[in-house]
Amino acid sequence: MAEKKIVIIGAGYAGVHAAKKLAKKYKRDDSVEITLIDRHSYHTMMTELHEVAAHRVEPNDILFDLRKLFNRTKVKLVTDNVTHVDHEKKVVTTEIGTFSYDYLVLGMGAEANDFGTPGVKEHGFTLWSWEDAVKLRTHIEETVRKAATEPDEAKRKAMLTFIVCGSGFTGIEMVGELIEWKVRLAKDNKLDPEDFTLYVVEAAPTILNTLDRTDAGKAEKYLEKQGVKILKNSAIVEVKPDSIKLKSGEEIPTHTLIWTAGIKANSDTKDYGMSSGRAGRLLVNEYMEAEGLKDTYVVGDLAYYEEDGKPIPQIVEAAEQTGATAAKNIIAEISGGQKTAFKGKYHGTMVSIGGRYGVANLSGIRLSGWFANFMKHIVNIYYFLTISSGYYIWQYIKHEFFHTKDKRNIFRDVTTRYGNVIWTFPIRLYLAWFWIEEGGSKIWGATKWAEKDLFSGLGSDSWIVDKSVKMPFEWLQTATSGASEWAEGGAEATAIAPPILDTMPGWFEAIMKVMMPTPEVAIFMQGFVGIFEFALGLLILFGLFTWLAGFASVSMLLMFTLTAMLGWDKFWALPASFAVMNGAGRFLGLDYYVLPFLGKKLGNWWYGKERAIYKDHKK
Repeated sequence: MAEKKIVIIGAGYAGVHAAKKLAKKYKRDDSVEITLIDRHSYHTMMTELHEVAAHRVEPNDILFDLRKLFNRTKVKLVTDNVTHVDHEKKVVTTEIGTFSYDYLVLGMGAEANDFGTPGVKEHGFTLWSWEDAVKLRTHIEETVRKAATEPDEAKRKAMLTFIVCGSGFTGIEMVGELIEWKVRLAKDNKLDPEDFTLYVVEAAPTILNTLDRTDAGKAEKYLEKQGVKILKNSAIVEVKPDSIKLKSGEEIPTHTLIWTAGIKANSDTKDYGMSSGRAGRLLVNEYMEAEGLKDTYVVGDLAYYEEDGKPIPQIVEAAEQTGATAAKNIIAEISGGQKTAFKGKYHGTMVSIGGRYGVANLSGIRLSGWFANFMKHIVNIYYFLTISSGYYIWQYIKHEFFHTKDKRNIFRDVTTRYGNVIWTFPIRLYLAWFWIEEGGSKIWGATKWAEKDLFSGLGSDSWIVDKSVKMPFEWLQTATSGASEWAEGGAEATAIAPPILDTMPGWFEAIMKVMMPTPEVAIFMQGFVGIFEFALGLLILFGLFTWLAGFASVSMLLMFTLTAMLGWDKFWALPASFAVMNGAGRFLGLDYYVLPFLGKKLGNWWYGKERAIYKDHKK
């Protein structure tokens, strides 16, 4: 039975980070139990909500299943709504049960703050959850579709006017996506992109106020160049169904107001009986302990702590660091060690303005355009490394670089993969025969292999193969066949194309000596290479594990090149090997059946089956 129970509420950036750190520390310690409670069975990548809202990526691309994140860890997952926290009895009450705890971590994050502005809740759209993003995306698509057939010019103009309130990261990233998306929306609905009007409305005299003025100036210049109208010193005082009203009295007709003007603490915590500060954030000390409470920690956007006179910023890096601080101090409490005070260390800021442009300041290094967005991708990938999720690194790379459309990534459409693989079928067959022939000539000997009539049933005049013309594979014979077998090549052997490299590089020769230190090992490798090549050819021929087979083919050819044995007449096989790695086995190949089957079976075995609700905790 567990002696210490840790309950974490909220699977945001901070909660996940704290749970990962605690799970690693107590991986083999059965005396510690860790339970993670969230109302969803997934972790949302909040920094990518604008990409879903503006149809750059699909909604499920930013949802990361908790089972996959915590596969094979001791973290128990519970999908439920927390209704009450009893600090005296140390009990968390949810809609389906109760959970006792010795240490509690609150990381429920924040929610949109409309500051009481009339009409925002009724007629505006926020962007602080996955549900918000999907709702906004659906609204925009339906509004543009209706506008395309609206005969009233004034009404159509209002329907095609999109206003973002707030010029923080979320607001600017959202309008940046709209700049790119409007081109596709216009094309699909037979409109002109110039029919769309985009606004950024900011109550302050400047935009992007968390950036320095140099970087903010670059962003503002780019937005204006793209036709975005930026209204500064312009607070919105009312939102109506078909317009917004500014403090100046001016009204702007619109059917879409996206409110990103601020956030506040999760309102669920207002009944927890805890001290709060600005925007409802819960007060904590330097150890992330809730003010006036023992064994209760608050992390992420929910925590309010001033460092050097400034509150902890509500950014991902700060959330991760507060989560790590809470985890370290819980570990210190359990083991009797020294607690660690929070010390924020932020490596910079970056904002993407669409998929192709951004600005960033990384510890004093200023970047803009392509490099800024590239670094944002690197940071996101690094995040998955910090939570040990190689699976989601690959998923992120796929949806950000291979599955986008309309040039909406830093590589434009160069890396986008939406074509079929029918046209790689002929080269797949040719490459397969290359390796079958190569392996066969080593297993049975070049002369004996050449004498085999594999197509005897087709007749001597078959058009499929002309036995008078055969591909010369003798370039590898010196390494894989006996001297007498090589000599049998006779005059044919002298017709070999010149090798790509004249001599083996010294560094590679040293590696080969380590790999084959004795003649016995070399002889074994001679036999193994032939069998491997033959098997490789069969895999490619039948389209089974084609990506791995293609990778092995590339590796073999590179090795033969470095050993100065690959002739220029065989160089075609290298680009062909890369080509078949593009899913060539899915057309008239076994990969079409085998890979989905294995993916499902192995995924369920390794991660467990994904569920909408997790109930790991035993009452």
